[in-house]
Amino acid sequence: MRPPDFEFRAPVSADILIVEDEPKMAELLQKYLAACGYTTRHVAHGDAVLSAVQQQRPDLVLLDIMLPGLDGWQICQALRRFTDVPILMLTARAEEEDRLRGLELGADDYLSKNPFSPREVVARVKAMLRRSRREQQVAEPLAAAAAITTTSASRLQIDEQRHQASIDGELLTLTPLELRLLKTFAAAPGQVYSREQLLNHLHDTYRAVTDRAVDTHIKNLRRKLQPFFGEINAIQSIYGVGYVFADIDQLPQQAGDATHTTPPA
Repeated sequence: MRPPDFEFRAPVSADILIVEDEPKMAELLQKYLAACGYTTRHVAHGDAVLSAVQQQRPDLVLLDIMLPGLDGWQICQALRRFTDVPILMLTARAEEEDRLRGLELGADDYLSKNPFSPREVVARVKAMLRRSRREQQVAEPLAAAAAITTTSASRLQIDEQRHQASIDGELLTLTPLELRLLKTFAAAPGQVYSREQLLNHLHDTYRAVTDRAVDTHIKNLRRKLQPFFGEINAIQSIYGVGYVFADIDQLPQQAGDATHTTPPA
């Protein structure tokens, strides 16, 4: 049984940025989130989102897709170039391809407005914030152990406190989910993971996800690792089973190019 003083709660002081051009919808979200103790800011025009995040980094972004100016797809992609802030996309477009596109561009979760449930929005927000806080709390006491695990001799460095990863000293531009996926793989090079096992590492009970979502995250992670290993794929597919991560310290460095350009998130 978990001790009574060991309980993870979503931080009540979290700052939520609501990006929504429908005033009634934005007002409804603000009321529900405020009832949970969250501070909210509202942006109605897509062109104002990036500056709002740069001026004051929120703890989470609720992002609509259909917006005046920059749309949600463009905003998500642009945000991932400079921040790993959790992004929950809200949209009337419920097709699987739209959900996968959102994940590919760096969103952490995707929720349809049809039907719209503000209670489910709040539940997902709490889950995402709870995970973020849990990872921070767990990472702090394990920082010394993490430093031992990723020694200076290793090409791959994962800094859990800063939520960063680098190869050969060059920072990777990863989403929070991609970083979690890379950390899982790096903990056991050569171990085969099924999609179900990876889902357990990536998602909590509030997420309605599919195997294809894992494939999407892995495809993005492969793309960002590729500049360092050339034709060698660091994440191999095992047909009918899952995925396995190579021991990258045994892989040859990409010859003839001392500087890599990491693809944007």
